[in-house]
Amino acid sequence: MTDVPMMRAATPRRRQMPLARAVRAVLPPLAFCLVVIVAWEVMARVLASPLVPDVAEVYGELLRIVPTGAALQQIGVTLGRILSGSVLAFAVAVGLGIAIARNRLLAAFFEPGIILGLTVPGLVWALLCVIWFGVSWKTPVVAIGLGVAPALTVSVVQGVRAIDPDLIEMAHVFRIPRSAQLRRLWLPAMVPFLLSGARLGFSLAWKVIVLVEIFGLSSGVGYQLNSEFSSQNVAGVLAWTIAFGVVMAIIEYGMLQTLERRLTRWRRVSRV
Repeated sequence: MTDVPMMRAATPRRRQMPLARAVRAVLPPLAFCLVVIVAWEVMARVLASPLVPDVAEVYGELLRIVPTGAALQQIGVTLGRILSGSVLAFAVAVGLGIAIARNRLLAAFFEPGIILGLTVPGLVWALLCVIWFGVSWKTPVVAIGLGVAPALTVSVVQGVRAIDPDLIEMAHVFRIPRSAQLRRLWLPAMVPFLLSGARLGFSLAWKVIVLVEIFGLSSGVGYQLNSEFSSQNVAGVLAWTIAFGVVMAIIEYGMLQTLERRLTRWRRVSRV
């Protein structure tokens, strides 16, 4: 008789668990944003400088660019360029990373190039691509590919080397085709590393594309930032940065993290 009330009492808790998880997931980021806003407002009032606009001025600039659709249009242009360059970087990184992880000679051959690619600033790739290709769709795509591919290659190499050697040997003994090994063994094991590489790649691509749009293009968020900078509109610079940051946060929380949870459900997470 005592078991039934206990089971009934446990049911509401189970129903509340998804809501509790959602609250725990949403509150910390919101709290961080609130702290940043309050800290910025305090700094703006203490400094009382036109170079540090207060929250109301930045909000006014957001109202100027968002409702008119200008922000979404320019952000869409920039995201399209980031996506194109990221696809190129991923294609190069996956193929090269698997080859490097599986072949010591190739690893030794490409190591200097990867180190060089990791150390070269995005500004250099932006300037070179503007010089080489001018105002062309190739400029942002190649610049992002050159700036992002080295870091993604390192992630892929780490993912391949993290695969259990026994599984690789078993696949070799049973003569499983290379294509099947790639689909069933290597790619599933590399998913966490590819997703972490995607986050890193998006952040790097954003930094590269802004420079490309500033120096060699006439559209996109980078071009708008340069325009606001030329007119000494600090609030406008912050408004464009915040607008793009919100879109990137939506992609991170709404797409990448959801995709990561779905693709890595098989991984065991410690509860202690």
